[in-house]
Amino acid sequence: MNKTPKIAVIGGGSWATAIVKMLCNNVSQIHWWIRHTETIEHIKKFNHNPNYLTSVQFDSNKLLLNVDLKDVVSKADILIMAIPSAFLSDALSALTADDFKNKQVYSAIKGIIPEHNLIVGEFFNTEYKIPMENIGVITGPCHAEEVAMEKLSYLTVASINTENAGYIASQLNCRYIKTTVSDDIYGTEYSSVLKNVFAMASGICHGLGYGDNFQAVLISNAIQEIKRFVDAVHPINRDINSSAYLGDLMVTAYSQFSRNRMFGAMIGKGYSVKYAQMEMNMIAEGYYGAKCIYEINKKYNVDMPITSAVYKIVYENGNPAAEMKLLEDKLS
Repeated sequence: MNKTPKIAVIGGGSWATAIVKMLCNNVSQIHWWIRHTETIEHIKKFNHNPNYLTSVQFDSNKLLLNVDLKDVVSKADILIMAIPSAFLSDALSALTADDFKNKQVYSAIKGIIPEHNLIVGEFFNTEYKIPMENIGVITGPCHAEEVAMEKLSYLTVASINTENAGYIASQLNCRYIKTTVSDDIYGTEYSSVLKNVFAMASGICHGLGYGDNFQAVLISNAIQEIKRFVDAVHPINRDINSSAYLGDLMVTAYSQFSRNRMFGAMIGKGYSVKYAQMEMNMIAEGYYGAKCIYEINKKYNVDMPITSAVYKIVYENGNPAAEMKLLEDKLS
């Protein structure tokens, strides 16, 4: 790898925009792939993303904006992926394993690839032959909206290669971002998927009129569910109560900025899944995550009552009130 690696951010949404903002504090030039030419032209002219986090102002001299994904990948050493998981496979369809040779790939997606039922790291490892030591995860607890406001936030960068993770952590670290490094790539990535599912459950309960007391029980059971699942999938020594797991779960389940909680609340209030999706301007990763985790768990058979309840509501047309009533007796 070059002495000063070139970094690219792939995606044009709110989290991609937040990551570019963080990197601009430390990196002189950032390759940034955005799908639409109109968005790129707007950023070049007005120095902000017209669609997401519009208050964030960029120094456009630092941004190498491009709609050609193959070209962006070829010019960068480190790729930070921030495309919704449901669209990632299609977005990368023109690329081959050769395009990713000797690249490091970090997932900031917090989702599972629906067509493959694989977390993002496993997807790049199996489909593009990237060694696991060149793959990492960027996780919270951290909402893009608070990054835009420069409110103090914490990130965890996870990789088997902690030296590589440390480098990315140093490039994201700034006055309002504190970073830590972990070697638990599987646990942090699966946890980031599950917390979206549980945020949907929290939203559903809110929409149904459950109070804070029940929400506290729901989330305390949710972290136990995360622990059971990640320990079954990748049994290593980890502190499930650290911020990368419990903290990320709490902010996603409770925050006003949580799109997954908002999506769940709409369903709890009686919206159909399809209508709720149409009303939202952003992807609720928990919708796809619920199905993927439910199917993956057929192999591990972990006790996951909250995940099962959300799955039944959004994929089997289960009645939200009835499913949550059944869930009540399974929590403690």
